[in-house]
Amino acid sequence: MLDLILNFVSCSRASGLRVSSSEVLDCVNQLELIDVLEEPMFKSVLRANFAKSRREQAHFDHIYHLFFHEMRSELSIPHSASLEELMEQALDSLGEELNQDASFQAVLDFMQGNPLAYLEEMRRLQSDMDGDAPSGMVNTFGPLVRRLQIMSQINSIGNAIASFMAANRQTVHWEDRKAMTIHFDERLENARRMLREDPEPYNADQNLITNYEQHMNKLGERSFFSLTKREMEEMRDVVEQLVRKLKDTAQRRFSQHSRGVLDIKKTLRLSAKYQGVPIEVVYKHKPKRKGKIVTLCDVSGSVWTAAKFMLNMLYSLQDCFLQVRSFIFVDELEEVTKIFEKHEINIAVDKALNEAGINYQASTDYGSTFRQFKREYMDILNKKTTLIIIGDGRTNYSNPEENILDEMREKCRRIIWLNPESLVFWNTGDSRMRTYQRYCNELRHCQNLNQLLDFIKTLVL
Repeated sequence: MLDLILNFVSCSRASGLRVSSSEVLDCVNQLELIDVLEEPMFKSVLRANFAKSRREQAHFDHIYHLFFHEMRSELSIPHSASLEELMEQALDSLGEELNQDASFQAVLDFMQGNPLAYLEEMRRLQSDMDGDAPSGMVNTFGPLVRRLQIMSQINSIGNAIASFMAANRQTVHWEDRKAMTIHFDERLENARRMLREDPEPYNADQNLITNYEQHMNKLGERSFFSLTKREMEEMRDVVEQLVRKLKDTAQRRFSQHSRGVLDIKKTLRLSAKYQGVPIEVVYKHKPKRKGKIVTLCDVSGSVWTAAKFMLNMLYSLQDCFLQVRSFIFVDELEEVTKIFEKHEINIAVDKALNEAGINYQASTDYGSTFRQFKREYMDILNKKTTLIIIGDGRTNYSNPEENILDEMREKCRRIIWLNPESLVFWNTGDSRMRTYQRYCNELRHCQNLNQLLDFIKTLVL
């Protein structure tokens, strides 16, 4: 942690922030008093120590996001450590082939995850913009030329990377090439954006007034994987409010008997009691139809959080369905329906996802799960059943048993698969989503609360 803070301080100083050694010591001591995994609290401590004015606060926020989010995107790359080594070899070969001036090396370091030299270049450009110039004039010509030179170097590195990928098409696996291309494109775009944008004025954030609805919508866009404990508790309150609204909407839909298209035959038949006067008007309306829901939730790893919110919503809205039966699995299946019948919804969700009789530390095995479901529970599926599967489809290279999934589809009304994993990682490594997709009626990306809510609305309404 100390090395991370010192690296961040170096980048902050390179970008123009004045950070003293005593402020660094104070910050390190204060970090011992908080949970550093709570990012809002962690960021607040750093900001309180390193930013001394409103102008510096905006600048600090920019540097913080760059260092702890954009420049650490390599942590999200799957696969083995060999991929990171391959990327380093690619960039080192570019440095040897295109060996140029210091600014070129700064861009190359930025691509390798070290933004220090590039931030110094950006500060030098800003100093030239604010430097000595004749009265009433702005010194823009020199910095503009310098910006164009750096942009040209960024583009040349991008072209060289594309050539490297094409030249190594036969030696580098296509999944590794895809991950490397996404990673390098993100870094190149970050470098271009930093070069294009101008620093914000000191009062730029005064106009950013966020109301409660905007805050909730922003929270709903946060990935399930990045939620803190505090945000999880806040999200639980949001789910309760959304569930109440959905239940009210569903009840209104079920109670709309006197609306719709006029049923002429029934109206005329009833008018015979009143000498042909149509006093009682009858409308055509669809009878209330409630579906039956069966869910299979993968509770391994990061899928756990998405399954938690899904189960919470389904059982809070169970009045809108004929029946809800839920199963959780890792490498074996366990029904948790009775837990929800005995306990309050939030307690039941926690018990179902922590105390069921399965091995939570085992490797995920969809094939074994499907085999067990076919052996013990296949008879619960019928043409009124909607089968919902929540999982990333990663089988750890075991038999996916897609034929059993096909049998399940033939017996039920439809199969809907919700995958909370980022789209760029579908069908990579041990993911078998391409195999399972052929047997699903609907496949949805469901990585945050807003996406989950959209699905629940279509399911209920």
